[in-house]
Amino acid sequence: MSIRSQLLKGILDGCVLAVIEKEPVYGYILSKKLQQIGLREISEGTLYPVLLRLQKNGWIHGEMRPSDSGPSRKYYELTEKGKSALDEITTEWQQIAAPVNLLLKGRSEDA
Repeated sequence: MSIRSQLLKGILDGCVLAVIEKEPVYGYILSKKLQQIGLREISEGTLYPVLLRLQKNGWIHGEMRPSDSGPSRKYYELTEKGKSALDEITTEWQQIAAPVNLLLKGRSEDA
């Protein structure tokens, strides 16, 4: 597993919750939105276990809705518990990212 994959695995829950917070989405669209922002390695196969775990945690709720083109789709929405989790993940990420960015930026300036 690459370093990027390991880092992404640690923050993927927060990324998924952040997308779902904006609007209810189904798995394929969620995957495309993550890819559009630069997380190209996030496939539907990677995403569905994450969605299942988030649902088991009570952070998201899935609901089947009819589709204009094809079978019904399961749309995911953030729960109140999910909003709280996203707030906590965001705070924790900022507390980690800021010092790491300073260290890594300082490293490149020393080179």
